[in-house]
Amino acid sequence: MTERYLEDFAIGQAFGSGKIRIDKQRAKAFAAEFDPQPFHLDEEAARSTIFHGLAASGWHTAAVTMRLLVDSEIKPAGGIVGAGFEEFRWPYPRFGPPPSTKMAKPCRFSSRI
Repeated sequence: MTERYLEDFAIGQAFGSGKIRIDKQRAKAFAAEFDPQPFHLDEEAARSTIFHGLAASGWHTAAVTMRLLVDSEIKPAGGIVGAGFEEFRWPYPRFGPPPSTKMAKPCRFSSRI
């Protein structure tokens, strides 16, 4: 796919991306290095938190999102540089994919989807 400039994009245009699986080991490894909180590292401690179990770091999901974006069909001229975000927060815990995907239920590390 060729590089695109802003005028080459249309409102509502859709682009595909790959998939990345985050299992417990990957989530714990990321958390150990970058976000070492008990609910990301210790399954027993995580049960008594708002997550009621082990949760991947939001920063991990953000990093995975960036990787999927860079590897996606979107190829802006010059790369994805300085795009930024107006708002970047996790107002409540999410289990599984965002509502825009076609998943019927929340999922945890042990879920099969």
